[in-house]
Amino acid sequence: MAVRVDLNISLDGFVTTTDQTPENPFGDDWGRLVSAYVGTRTFRERVLHDDSGSGTTGVDDAYAQAYFDEVGAEIMGAGMFGLHDHPDDPDWRGWWGEEPPFHVPVFVLTHTPRASIEMADGTTFHFLSATPQEALDRALEVAGGKDVRVGGGATVVRDFLAAGLVDRLHVGIAPILLGRGIRLWDDLRGLESGYEAATEIAESGTIHLTFRR
Repeated sequence: MAVRVDLNISLDGFVTTTDQTPENPFGDDWGRLVSAYVGTRTFRERVLHDDSGSGTTGVDDAYAQAYFDEVGAEIMGAGMFGLHDHPDDPDWRGWWGEEPPFHVPVFVLTHTPRASIEMADGTTFHFLSATPQEALDRALEVAGGKDVRVGGGATVVRDFLAAGLVDRLHVGIAPILLGRGIRLWDDLRGLESGYEAATEIAESGTIHLTFRR
């Protein structure tokens, strides 16, 4: 069992983008940041439910497959679930439709109480106000000995890293500059201590950096 993080970041370290509008809630920069990942066959199959066999099958796809493998529970922030964009909508069920790609219990960190949401594909969203350690303890109880993935966003991941709770951190560094947003590495000086680092460059130009305890 490992506590894992998998993120896409820019060359200048940003995890989030800032060009969203009501008409374009993800913004154009988000597409640039995650283009290599969403272009993989695994993403198209697991998230878009596209069984046509289209999508890339190289290094990026290998990391996309690893993203989904052996995960028993997920932890994410309220922003990743969409509560910051839909704070007053009691019927909001996340960005992923009725068949989210998780297939495991998901713990959403929020200070606003909400009833759990059970989806048809094995995903159940639980909402809790908790510290990183408390959330991890809840996730470990239901993970069945498999990994717990901290999905994001950037602030939540930083909190788990700062608390020393992450066993494996993988970032796909996209060859783009964003210039603004929320940076992953802020206030994490010396994070590399205690980890072994490895890198691999994909056909897309994405640099896959992994810190492993």
